[in-house]
Amino acid sequence: MNSVFSKQFSQLKNEILDIIKNFKNSGTLIGPGARNVVKFFEIDGNKYNFKSFKQHNFINRHVYKYYRKSKARRSYEYANILLSKGYYTPNPIAYIEFFDFWGLTSSYYVSEQLNNCFPLSDALFNPQFSDRENIFKAYTDLIYNLHESGIEFIDNASGNFLIKKCDGNYKFYLVDLNRINFHENFPLEKRFKNFARLTTSPEIIKIIADEYASLSGNASDFCYKKIVETTSQKARKNKIKKILKFYKYFLKK
Repeated sequence: MNSVFSKQFSQLKNEILDIIKNFKNSGTLIGPGARNVVKFFEIDGNKYNFKSFKQHNFINRHVYKYYRKSKARRSYEYANILLSKGYYTPNPIAYIEFFDFWGLTSSYYVSEQLNNCFPLSDALFNPQFSDRENIFKAYTDLIYNLHESGIEFIDNASGNFLIKKCDGNYKFYLVDLNRINFHENFPLEKRFKNFARLTTSPEIIKIIADEYASLSGNASDFCYKKIVETTSQKARKNKIKKILKFYKYFLKK
């Protein structure tokens, strides 16, 4: 086993390791748990978020022991990088990895559990959501600033942004951090591709494109066209994947 704890939360080490020993049979599940399992647990009246990553196949288990950092470790390290650069994410507490002779068997990322927040998906899928346009403008401001910092948040999906409203402003917390790229030079074409996973809604893309254009000094029509291109490409790829999975399912029968 390998475990790394932040100094701020090192006193919780024994309690956290005890929770992991009984992770499957305790805690409160967050989401479906179909792939990675996320739960929260209480320690001394405070809530903490535990993410257990899906177990890898035989080859990847070996890769994640000897050649690549585990998803849990990347989540922890990327959280600290984001905080150091002034961005928000739930405070990272620890990552824990378990190994056997061949490779990684399981890994966990532990962070503080956020309260009194809502996911960006609430605004995305509810046309009647309060102050919706300003929320998407604030989201675009965040993404632009990340891009200017050379940060590509690959899992740029609405469920990976938790929002708190503070004094009339929206504070965005990034979660699901194990896939982030850091660029010294982040070209504009690649920046637009970063929006591909968010939405295909023309209305929302227009809000994002106008705001990104205002911040970057580009034409709104140009930004809109590029974002639509990337979202359309992503939608086509997803459709093809679904068709292939459909045929693969029936070929097995």
